[in-house]
Amino acid sequence: EKQAEDSNSPECSDPGTMDLKFTSSRKYISISVPSKSQAMSPHIKSVDDVVVLGMNLSKFNKPTQFFICVSGVFMFYLIYGYLQELIFSVEGFKPFGWYLTLVQFGFYSIFGLIELQLIQDKRRRIPGKTYMIIAFLTVGTMGLSNTSLGYLNYPTQVIFKCCKLIPVMIGGVFIQGKRYSIVDVSAALCMSLGLIWFTLADSTVAPNFNLTGVVLISLALCADAVIGNVQEKAMKLHNGSNSEMVLYSYSIGFVYILFGLTCTSGLSPAVTFCSKHPVQTYGYAFLFSLTGYFGISFVLALIKIFGALLAVTVTTGRKAMSIVLSFLFFAKPFTLQYVWSGLLVVLGIFLNVYSKNMDKIKLPSLLGLGKKRVEERKSRTLSQTV
Repeated sequence: EKQAEDSNSPECSDPGTMDLKFTSSRKYISISVPSKSQAMSPHIKSVDDVVVLGMNLSKFNKPTQFFICVSGVFMFYLIYGYLQELIFSVEGFKPFGWYLTLVQFGFYSIFGLIELQLIQDKRRRIPGKTYMIIAFLTVGTMGLSNTSLGYLNYPTQVIFKCCKLIPVMIGGVFIQGKRYSIVDVSAALCMSLGLIWFTLADSTVAPNFNLTGVVLISLALCADAVIGNVQEKAMKLHNGSNSEMVLYSYSIGFVYILFGLTCTSGLSPAVTFCSKHPVQTYGYAFLFSLTGYFGISFVLALIKIFGALLAVTVTTGRKAMSIVLSFLFFAKPFTLQYVWSGLLVVLGIFLNVYSKNMDKIKLPSLLGLGKKRVEERKSRTLSQTV
């Protein structure tokens, strides 16, 4: 009604008066046009579905989501670790770690394309430049890790890979500007030291240290520490799906590795060797890639829902379980050192869970216990006086 009255007023009916009023008040209207990358992202992010292998996790509450993701990570990655050690146990295969990564990236790209065709939203929301960076980091993480097994034994590799909790936290500070509490830092230290201590006995039984392998796994560790934070930032900023992340990052990484093997003449010897042992190489590589693809889908869901630090904590605990199963399958000696280191890992997991639920879990402090005891004494003295 007020607008109607204003429109009928003589001031508004006169165009010159209107222009004069707006000029004197100096009111401006600014219109911002989003960039191409921003236009690809949805403007309304209230509906944020997390779909893993066709299952919509957004329909469940947070504890159920966490249980499903952790179960998927443990189940598929335990098989993944066993097949990885089994492939490199084939005599003569150790120099072809990069070719195994190429085959693995090829299977991942096919699996991601199939899954992307099964979902309704097929748009690419994350910019191509971001995928090129993620693909480079993924190649560094998995390629260098697989290649290091040609120079190091499996427990030595796990020692380095379990130490990525601290680099992930450092990457979160510099990349996303995060700030972690002393509880998070203590959890990372406990889990890293516990797993190092856990695998130290096995590494001393059959030491196979090589400087080249140490450099390779160290570079893989640095890339692994960065990639979780980059993926988390990209998926939250552009609301990308897991299948989209897997398809584009691994397909671009496949091109990177193929170009590198072609330039270094490492493709022909690997193809010749694998053609002589198709079941032990391509057959195991298919199962290895399938379980790894399922596992990475749950890891990406963990990153998107709970963050990179908690995802790395879960995968680090999975590595401890992989070592336990390795002892069972390969008959390694047992010492009490494994028990104490396992307890240290459990302490790190508890500290990490406590840091995420500090508002719900209240542990008694020494100061609080002291105050409570003083109040009890005062009430006791008062009651005696009365």
